[in-house]
Amino acid sequence: MTTTLKVEQLNYRRNLKKILANVSLTLSGNKIVGLLGENGAGKTTLMRLIAGVAKNASGTISINDETDPATRKSLISYSNPLGGMASNKRISEIKAFYQQVYPDFDEQKYDQMISFLKLDETQRLSALSKGTREKFVISLTLARQTSVYLLDEPFSGIDSMSRKKIINSIIQWKPVDSLMIISDHYVSEIAPILDEIVVIKDNTVAVHKAADAIREESGQSIEDYYESLYGEADSND
Repeated sequence: MTTTLKVEQLNYRRNLKKILANVSLTLSGNKIVGLLGENGAGKTTLMRLIAGVAKNASGTISINDETDPATRKSLISYSNPLGGMASNKRISEIKAFYQQVYPDFDEQKYDQMISFLKLDETQRLSALSKGTREKFVISLTLARQTSVYLLDEPFSGIDSMSRKKIINSIIQWKPVDSLMIISDHYVSEIAPILDEIVVIKDNTVAVHKAADAIREESGQSIEDYYESLYGEADSND
């Protein structure tokens, strides 16, 4: 069954500050969706709410009509930056932890990815560069067999050549009927694999459009179209 994610009338405040307001969004599976927006727009907050990590929002979030937070969490693989892991843990130990906690962890797929990304399982977390750590997080996230994958700024510390290789390989790592949402600043690099984009602006969903429709209707690249949304706002000030 193809995954369907529904967000309905979602509102979220933190420290009395409005972060998201009246966010409604429906995304179906077998797609890769770019979640775009300026820093502080609320992209990470929206991902955390979908993943069930952030709480106390009003509104409804469902995956395949499941609204129960525990059930929903089991259907999502969210790119955890591993902040709660002890820095002296080896990659192999963290992998073993994931295998124990997540029954859907696919060891064969994980092994293929760490081989592709040239990760050394004997290394400790504290010894990893930012880019290597991000490659490891991507491997852990995509090794799970879930309905929804949430990748929040997954490539920020990875060098350009490796980034392109990973982005080009994501399609083969993603299960066919699953939904993948990628929040990233490298719009021009992820654009070729995107089926749709969602732009968060002014605390809500400003745009939700198919990537091909943008190219055909506007004659612009995804990056130029995205940047024009902010250019229009600036020219109206």
